[in-house]
Amino acid sequence: MELRDLRTFVAVARHLSFHRAAQEVHAAQSTISTRIASLEDELQARLFERLGRRVVLTEAGKRLQHMAIKLLDLEDEARAWVAGASQARGMLTIRVPESLCAWRMGRAIRQYRETYPHVQLRFISCTVEGLEDDLRQGVTDLAFLMADSVRAGDLLVEALGVEELVLVAAPTHRLAQRGEPFGLDALSGETLLLCTADCAYRRLFEAMLAQAEVETGACLEFSSAASMRGCLRNGTGVSILPTSAVQEDLAAGNLAVLPLDLPTFEVALLMLHHKNKWISPQLAAFMALMREELATPSSASAARQRLDQQMPTTLNVKDTPCCSK
Repeated sequence: MELRDLRTFVAVARHLSFHRAAQEVHAAQSTISTRIASLEDELQARLFERLGRRVVLTEAGKRLQHMAIKLLDLEDEARAWVAGASQARGMLTIRVPESLCAWRMGRAIRQYRETYPHVQLRFISCTVEGLEDDLRQGVTDLAFLMADSVRAGDLLVEALGVEELVLVAAPTHRLAQRGEPFGLDALSGETLLLCTADCAYRRLFEAMLAQAEVETGACLEFSSAASMRGCLRNGTGVSILPTSAVQEDLAAGNLAVLPLDLPTFEVALLMLHHKNKWISPQLAAFMALMREELATPSSASAARQRLDQQMPTTLNVKDTPCCSK
């Protein structure tokens, strides 16, 4: 088997699309089809089923995917150690909440690009569903979550810090006009604006409402936190968001923090990868930058204290309640 063909196979398996795989490996789609056919002939096994316009992995394809990723990791390891940081190549696929990437990671990403100019970074909005499978299969190299807990049967979970969450609305919203703190019951019948791309902390808030037996009005879901903030500014409803994601709107007077009568609402910033994942120099450097960028003296210690009993730092956590359930 040629490593070129294995890399092509992994690209098709990742995207489940010959067209997008061709774009990734910079080859014609007909070349991708030829390489996959050659690999199937050599292995005497069908790796993909073509169901109309859909492409799905066969059982043989799923088994090969796991092994192919390991082989390609070994190739990348050899190249990385020989070439050094300035010439290192490859791609890192990282799942991260949109607001965390947009408002907390920008400086560290720029620093990373200066050191590893030839490494491609692919950021995907992070949701809890399917995350463990993606990390196990090598589809995702690294993930970040904003949550209090996570089910991590074969993942390594590292708490980097904490992020404060605030309930926000337009300054003209009726709840923003109240002069005194109010409880969750004041949200009864209220329109909630929620982001699917940052779902972990959203689920925590929904659990709080359910526990308080508060029935809100219709929920408006957005795939983009930026789009959601635009509707918030127009007075459409209320939302729960990280402070870092709305600090500019708060400073400009476009949004207001609602005086919710609850203790400070915080979630941990978690970094996850599969326990068997080879940590390449490129990936190790990215992780180190994120540890430095996302942890502050106060937030790091707070995160460790809050998570100490259920999720020690850099420990394989088993049977921990999952916020997605």
